[in-house]
Order: sequence, then structure tokens, then C-alpha cells
Amino acid sequence: MIKLKLPLLLLSIPIFLSACSSSSSKQKAEEEKKTDPKRDSLLLIYNSSKPDKKIENYFEDIHKKRNFNGNVLVAKKGKIIYEGHFGWADYLHRDSLKMGSVFQLASISKTMTGTAVLMLMEQGKLKLSQTVDQFYPEFPYKGITIEMLLSHRSGLNNYVYFTDGIWKQKYKGMTNKDVIKLYAEYKPAPYFPPNRQFHYNNTNFMLLAAIVEKVTGQDFDIFMKENVFKPAGMKNTAIYSTAKYEKIPVDVVGHDRIWRRSVRQDFLDGTTGDKGVYSTVEDLFLFDRALRDGLLLTKTTLNSAYTPHSKLQNNYFGYGLGWRMFVDSAKNEQIIYHTGWWHGFRHIFLRDMKRDITIVILSNLVNGSINQLDDLYKILGMPVVRRGVSDED
Repeated sequence: MIKLKLPLLLLSIPIFLSACSSSSSKQKAEEEKKTDPKRDSLLLIYNSSKPDKKIENYFEDIHKKRNFNGNVLVAKKGKIIYEGHFGWADYLHRDSLKMGSVFQLASISKTMTGTAVLMLMEQGKLKLSQTVDQFYPEFPYKGITIEMLLSHRSGLNNYVYFTDGIWKQKYKGMTNKDVIKLYAEYKPAPYFPPNRQFHYNNTNFMLLAAIVEKVTGQDFDIFMKENVFKPAGMKNTAIYSTAKYEKIPVDVVGHDRIWRRSVRQDFLDGTTGDKGVYSTVEDLFLFDRALRDGLLLTKTTLNSAYTPHSKLQNNYFGYGLGWRMFVDSAKNEQIIYHTGWWHGFRHIFLRDMKRDITIVILSNLVNGSINQLDDLYKILGMPVVRRGVSDED
């Protein structure tokens, strides 16, 4: 046995204490970062007199040449480098968009629904291996797990099409529970057996929102406000349903290709989880930072959410747990994103994990103006992420 001389032992104690102190200080700093009441306002600081000129010129160009209409935010390493708003909130009433304008997020809502489900998993309130019929015994399909819903591998048909010929009151909001009852009554054939393959489907996230309600005993909009939006600092974000509101209390109207045709909300705007979140470009940036800073989920859980759960399409594109992704392992590229397309709204929320770049584009005119953003990606030094922007949502 080697005996450690007393003077050497004493010398090692300060080194050990210093290491512990450093680790403790770092942990304390991280905790203070999470609870700092000024955090959100500091993140949203932007000097509009000094925008990134190349990005500004890009969006002004697509506004003029491609009739882009919407709001934009671009950030790098946690700092906003460009913000802009272009065009009309409601063309018929000539209301202009503002930076604080609230948009229906369409399928970008899925990223938040997925976050809520994973939070409940971390809290031990549900398991990803549990099946839908464990929460709703009347649900007629067996073997469909929460993980399959999150990764679009359930095989279920899309309720958006299934209910169209059944729900007679076209402008009375249909709830998630109403849809589950219709599945129990009509039992429409699934597209394919559970877990056989990836198939993007709104039914999956509608069911996840219903499961959140069953597990928590709270309405989905209330749970999300208290557990996702508020902790992330998203003060201008809410879930609105036509089953609860006769008129959704926002001013931004969706327009379908031609200005004079605004898209009317209908019974499908009653269901939530797959859509139904209303928010701003700045609140989406705060959501991005809350995830990166560990305010909502642990790093281990996020790594799982950001891992493709099906074979990569075209060798690069996949879907994790509530997120689309572009992955190029050879170049260490990982782009985590989601698109949105619903009732006259078209969006992209993109997060370059390697360069710490966030792009938020919310548009209320569906005209293809954001289908290809190659030049923007090149300005930011990113790989071109083309496929997926025009995917069905």
C-alpha cells in the first residue's frame, strides 16, 4: 500500500474544494439563468436601426417579387440579428401586420404538444410505451403507443378527412373528445398496422392532446399555458378553439393564394394538439431558447426527440418526437424544424443546432413565397434544407 504523506494530502484539499466550488458556481449560474426575470426581455433586445443588411434585402426582395406577406425573426447564438413585418394582417380591412401580430401556428403547434407529452414522461405521469386505449378504453384500435403518435408511426387515418362527411355542423367547433367518439362509432380503417412505417398525420397529435387532458385533469389550453408557455416566457401565446370561442380573438387572417379570399375558420378549428396554438415570431424564439437552455426538458429527452425514429428519407430528412429534421452526420449537420400549413397560414420554424441559428417565418398568405429559402440559408452559412418545407401539414 502506498501511503500519502500528510503535507501532500493537505495540498490536494484546496484543489478538490476549488473544483467543487467551480462546479457549484457553474450550476448556480445555470439556475439563475433559468429564473432571471429579465431573461426574456434581454433575449428580445433588437436594434432595428442596425439590421443584418443581407437578410433585410433578402426579405424585402421576396416581399416585392414573390409577394411574401408575414413576419420574420432571425437570430444567431441567442441574439436577434433581424426582425421584419411585411404586408397585411387582414387585406379586406387593410390592417397592417406588426411585430407583435399573433398567427395561427398550424402544425408548428405539434412541437409544443410533443414537448408537453415529454414533460409528463419526465415527471413519471405517463410512459411512451402506453397505448391510446389505456387512456380512452372506447378507442377501437389496439397497440398504438404514445411513441408511435409522437413519431407519426401509428398507421391511423387522418381525422381531418374522415370527419368531413360526418360532422354536419360545419362551423361549430369539434373537440378532440368528439373525434375519439366518432372513431369509436364508425371505426374507419387505418392506413396500415401500427409501427409499420412513417406517415405524417394530424390524428396523432390530436390524440396526444387528449391524452394530456386525461393524465393531468386539465383542459389542454390551460395545461399548456401553465406548463409550457409561461415557463418559456411566451406571454403572447395561447391555444384557441372554435369549440370554446365563437370568434378566435386574434386579428391576423389567413389568405389562400389570392388576397380577396380569406379562409374562414370551421369545425376543424375546434380540435387542438395538431394545430391551434396562436403565437408570435418573438415567442417562438423564446420557445427555442427555453429548449436550448433546459427550461422545459432535459438534454437526454431532447436528444431522443431530435433523433429520427424512422429511416431517413433521401438520406437526410427524418422525424423525431414532434420535430422534423435534416441530418448530415458526415458534416455534423443537424437542423431541427417544423413547418405549418393550415387555413391560409404557411410557416417554417427552423433551428440550426450546429451554428445556433433560429429562423422563424410566419406567413398568412399561402402563395409559395417561402417554399425555397436557399438564398437565405446561404447568407447564414447553412446547408440548403429544401425538402420538407412544402410537405403536407
